[in-house]
Amino acid sequence: MCGIAGIISRNTDTFDHKAALYEMTRRVSHRGPDGDGHYFFRDVGFGHRRLAILDLTEDGRQPMSYLGERFVITYNGEIYNYIELRNRLMALGYQFYTETDTEVILAAYVEWGEACVQHFNGMWAFAIYNKERHSVFLSRDRFGVKPLYYVNTPQFFAFGSEMRQLLPLLKRNKANLTVAMDFILAGVVNHTTETFFADVKKLSAGDNMLYCLQKHEFTLQSYYRVSLNPCHALLSPEEAVECYMALFEDAVALRLRSDVAVGTCLSGGLDSSSIASVASPLYNSKTGRSFSGITAVSEQESNNEAGYAQQVIEHSDMSWIRVQPSYSDFVDTLPQIVLTQEEPFGSPSIVMQYFVMKAARDHGIPVLLDGQGGDETLLGYDKYYANYLKEALQKEGFRGGIRAWGMMRKQNATMHFLNTLKYLFASYYPHFRFHYYRYQHGYLKNKLTCPSFILEYTRVMSDTFSMQKYELEQTPLPNLLNCEDKNSMAHSIETRLPFLDYRLVELALSFPLHYKIRKGWSKWLLRKGMEHRMPSNVVWRKNKFGFEAPDAIWLKKHFNEMLSVTMASSILQELANPRYFRRHYESLDLRSQWRLYSLALWEKAFL
Repeated sequence: MCGIAGIISRNTDTFDHKAALYEMTRRVSHRGPDGDGHYFFRDVGFGHRRLAILDLTEDGRQPMSYLGERFVITYNGEIYNYIELRNRLMALGYQFYTETDTEVILAAYVEWGEACVQHFNGMWAFAIYNKERHSVFLSRDRFGVKPLYYVNTPQFFAFGSEMRQLLPLLKRNKANLTVAMDFILAGVVNHTTETFFADVKKLSAGDNMLYCLQKHEFTLQSYYRVSLNPCHALLSPEEAVECYMALFEDAVALRLRSDVAVGTCLSGGLDSSSIASVASPLYNSKTGRSFSGITAVSEQESNNEAGYAQQVIEHSDMSWIRVQPSYSDFVDTLPQIVLTQEEPFGSPSIVMQYFVMKAARDHGIPVLLDGQGGDETLLGYDKYYANYLKEALQKEGFRGGIRAWGMMRKQNATMHFLNTLKYLFASYYPHFRFHYYRYQHGYLKNKLTCPSFILEYTRVMSDTFSMQKYELEQTPLPNLLNCEDKNSMAHSIETRLPFLDYRLVELALSFPLHYKIRKGWSKWLLRKGMEHRMPSNVVWRKNKFGFEAPDAIWLKKHFNEMLSVTMASSILQELANPRYFRRHYESLDLRSQWRLYSLALWEKAFL
């Protein structure tokens, strides 16, 4: 896990690409406190900052060369099945001189070319310079756990792990108002290859890029899109649970491979608690040490999950690290978090996550497991109940629909009549969502047209697999992953996500809906699989909070500051009608107020 940088100069006479690369590498020193390195050959330069997780010796330094210097890599990530791949490649005659997964990537590239990524189980963003073909091969992992940003100008092509590396190369920073508008309306971000900076783009998850150094052109190719395996739908519910849990445990075990300490984020919710409960005995058996869980405690009692986390800690005999950020912590840290995130973010929950990562670094735990992906793959969001109800109506008629709704209400504390009606109505009439946004944000100057993401959402709503695929590839997962990467790497922490093992994702999506929502219980497969491995009232919880901050407390205290900063925003003055903006702002819900404030903070920090 590291920070990478690269630059390809199109005119070395007028552009000092070496000086630029050194600065790009320096700007992500937080991602790799354990060393740095650079490689230059003609018009190509690679930089690297190292966070040592596997093979802590100098053998793990990057950029790393292979077969002399015929191939050179700069790489950020972890290939969890590197041991199995190394053994396979050794059987084919390859020799290895380090214990790193980096060398395995290089050998795999020599053997399989660009198709090597099909063999990897992990997270990655890397670039390989191929001297023989005079090309640079770039790749990003299947679900985009690791970021890869780039800029493309007449003078150079440059890429990096963070946008801060690329901004000094631009003449000036310009806001992407289309992206900003999507964020204002619905909090949607990271749903396209665009960023909040008009001239900075990102490589899509599951995509490769091949840069030809002779023509100075690049091509993009998708190597992965999630798909169904119909055979899994033939399993009985009991067989499905057994199959899912066996693969879940393997996904966790693979992500415990490390030469440094590993712990876990533990909110007290089902996903993080399941990971902790499976990982703790495996880690203890492997290392002889207690497994650590880190919990952010909310001072707002209505969304404080610490009690559930404590039960998991005691049941699994884990060490417990707690952090409870106060309002003053929020105020003091917010400017740094804005810089860390590089783009506006939709909730103060990012502040809570920031303190969890800080606690991990303070306690000497450089690797954390986390539960991202559980909701998207196992139907953990309330909106999926609309599909559950529609399926019941189609298969069992009106009485079956009423029975399904009754079980939903019984097993989920939030699925009262109005909430159910809201999700059903949105399912059948998705354009209603846009009309609501247009009404809610009536202070905006120009007449709004329906954003593309709502049109796409309209297309996928009626089919559960299409909906899950959309949420994995466009929203909300990409944004959650982006925020987590920035928060974790700000403290030189590597986070690993068992629920996003691609084998587990494909398995979960292949099961029928009524295995994932069953008898009113969301994420039934996981609940059933964990019912004898965790406290019952954690497994069968009926209230789901998400990873939340004490918004009601913090934002009420912070309102005057939020109002002042928001009203001073040049972007919002350009987009909003000044006569109505202030009045509308005061009447907006907390999340909408926060989004406008977050956009204004971003503008203040970067433009």
